[in-house]
Amino acid sequence: MVKDIAEKISEMIKENMKNLNEKEVDDLIENIVKSKNIFIVGAGRSGLVGKAFAMRLMHLGFNVYVVGETITPAINPEDLLIAISGSGKTTFTVGAVKTAKKIGVRVVGITSYENSEMGKLCDKIVKIPGREVIKRSPDYFSSQLTGNYQPLTPLGSLFELSTMVFLDSVIAKLMRKLNKKEDYLRKRHTNLQ
Repeated sequence: MVKDIAEKISEMIKENMKNLNEKEVDDLIENIVKSKNIFIVGAGRSGLVGKAFAMRLMHLGFNVYVVGETITPAINPEDLLIAISGSGKTTFTVGAVKTAKKIGVRVVGITSYENSEMGKLCDKIVKIPGREVIKRSPDYFSSQLTGNYQPLTPLGSLFELSTMVFLDSVIAKLMRKLNKKEDYLRKRHTNLQ
């Protein structure tokens, strides 16, 4: 039973990856490469996916920060904000996008809903299907308690799983583009644990 569910979820992720817009992906990669600093924002599991991506960007040598951490510096116009929200309505994430836009920062959003509040604010979007949203609250914590989602991937898991696979694929493409090998990443990996 679990094996069958895992196979079905894998098929759903594979279908999402087939439907990626290559122009959107290329725009994300170009924005990453040309930015002085990269900031990543997301709440809940989207935030965890963002942290995993931030770690790999650091391994590649980028200056990268996670919004909300105590060591995150001020963001400036030459920086990039990557905002991750399946619904595109998450209060914390939308707030960070609004602040970044006021400062003149480029923002790339990763969402299932390009016409959401967040999607409309972003300079670029990477659309990753995954959420079936019904009667949602714009507040992240309330929505996690009240939403109706696909039964195999509760509470937006398909979006988050697909986004994790997508962002790991972006790292692989960046490794090729920057001619960085796994040994380079390994040398930058923490040695304090």
